[in-house]
Amino acid sequence: MDIIYHCVGGTHSSVIAASIHLGMLPNKEKPKLKEIINFPFFDRLKKEEQGKIILRGIDEKGNKIYTISRQFVPELVIPAIIDSYKIAGGNLNNLILVNTMSSVNFLMKIGGFSSRRLGLVSFGRPIVAKGTLKAYEDIIKIVKDTKSKIN
Repeated sequence: MDIIYHCVGGTHSSVIAASIHLGMLPNKEKPKLKEIINFPFFDRLKKEEQGKIILRGIDEKGNKIYTISRQFVPELVIPAIIDSYKIAGGNLNNLILVNTMSSVNFLMKIGGFSSRRLGLVSFGRPIVAKGTLKAYEDIIKIVKDTKSKIN
């Protein structure tokens, strides 16, 4: 199974969801703020990585877990992923696309914009991390819902 978590920036909610899915972050309680800020994938996507499907790891059942930054055009990017998957010979029953945007809150938007778009990392990263902690239970739910589809 190929599971792709996606969001606008591909570096906050989707990365946290993929990391929870892979057991790199806890799925029962919130990590500390410092753990989020220092997490290797969090708020670190480079401009040239936008739009690329990035393998984050393989879960305990052998499913490949990916993230993608699909910017503000999911209506274009998601169908392109699906069509590319089919063209490559993939069976759509083995593909799950998970939109994590329902978990994104105002702090995540402001912090992410400041850090990624404006380049104000020392200002924006702590804000987006605090927003991520506020959204953490919602992200856990997204991951649990996703895992329930593959069990």
